[in-house]
Amino acid sequence: MWSKLVQIWKIKDLRNKILFVLVMLAIFRLAAHIPVPNVNVDALKSLFRSNQFLGLINIFSGGSMENFSVVALGVAPYITASIIFQLLIMIVPSLEALSKEGESGQKKINQYTRLLTVPLALLQGFGMMSILRQSGQNIIGNLSTFQTLTIMATVTGGTIFLMWIGELISEKKVGNGTSLIIFAGIITSIPGVVQRTLATFDKTQIFNLLIYVIIAVVTIVGVVILTEGQRNVPVSYAKRVRGNRMYGGVDTHLPLRVNMGGVIPIIFAISIILFPPMIAQFFMRAKTAWLVSAAELVVRTFQNQLFYAVAYFIMVVGFTYFYTFVIFHPQQIADNLQKQGGFVPGIRPGKNTADYLNKVVSRIILGGALFLGIIAILPLSIKYITGLQTLVVGGTSLLIVVSVVIETVKQVESQLTMRDYDGF
Repeated sequence: MWSKLVQIWKIKDLRNKILFVLVMLAIFRLAAHIPVPNVNVDALKSLFRSNQFLGLINIFSGGSMENFSVVALGVAPYITASIIFQLLIMIVPSLEALSKEGESGQKKINQYTRLLTVPLALLQGFGMMSILRQSGQNIIGNLSTFQTLTIMATVTGGTIFLMWIGELISEKKVGNGTSLIIFAGIITSIPGVVQRTLATFDKTQIFNLLIYVIIAVVTIVGVVILTEGQRNVPVSYAKRVRGNRMYGGVDTHLPLRVNMGGVIPIIFAISIILFPPMIAQFFMRAKTAWLVSAAELVVRTFQNQLFYAVAYFIMVVGFTYFYTFVIFHPQQIADNLQKQGGFVPGIRPGKNTADYLNKVVSRIILGGALFLGIIAILPLSIKYITGLQTLVVGGTSLLIVVSVVIETVKQVESQLTMRDYDGF
């Protein structure tokens, strides 16, 4: 490992790229500590630590939402816009055709995604302010219309700023910019969590702390296995003679990942499960009695930890299947193999190959979906098992951290490999 680091440092171009990424992340963390005026930050942090829903939103904001800083929304609106366009490409023929135009088509889709981010950020900023006003903890005082619009414009500008930083980082090809921003927010929150745990630690909790460490290690190993796990489907290419040369006759494999969706199913699930209580919050102070009662019932139901855990788990598993079959097209893969003279041994080309791939994916994705569901509800389980309320294994956080580290390491290694070929 040290030899790799020394090699990276000796390559000036690669060293400059990594330093640039670190500077951009430092600017993001600096912006995350610039608070928006008229906000009680202490009461806000207390609310986020006690609420699982808001806590997960805080993760995807890069940890800046609990300060209600100028970048409080993080890259969440941009991620939402990206997901919306991924789904629209599957159902809107014009967007599907645009996505097949190569780099020029992708640039247009990226521009549409940026434009959609603006109204989503404004809407999310207003919704978050409404929830904080109705939390009953005096987080946001009475604001004038101008002050409300100013805060909405500020946090929207912060999201656009982070989106720009993320794209600058991605251009350096040493990691995905959006993922690295979320990664930086998660990592920088660890010292605070450890500090709160040590401040409230009791000798009687040593056994619980040991259980926590064991579960944390097992979880990290499991996340690595899930992220790297894949099923290799054998593929053979028939021999073909063209002129005086023979092509093909090669045996290779088609890798099918256990977790094709990454953290996208968790994002889908948390978006759906957050929607009912968020809407109910707007009707908590309605003048109609039955409407207030219905809103209170919805909020109480979703605050029930058991209901939240079960609903969250089911949605994560369901969305894992949904998103996998949105991005995975067995018929298209089977057609491409047939055009290139490839086939799965023992399986007829064409429809039979597509059915076989569909069957294999349905089986391997079950393990990935169940594990992803367990990862999502892990914080609740840890609290129940160990009784430690301050130190929690964030399964989603671990999944993001491990995935980002693996992706970044692979991109850096590919840069090193490219320079090795340049040397030859």
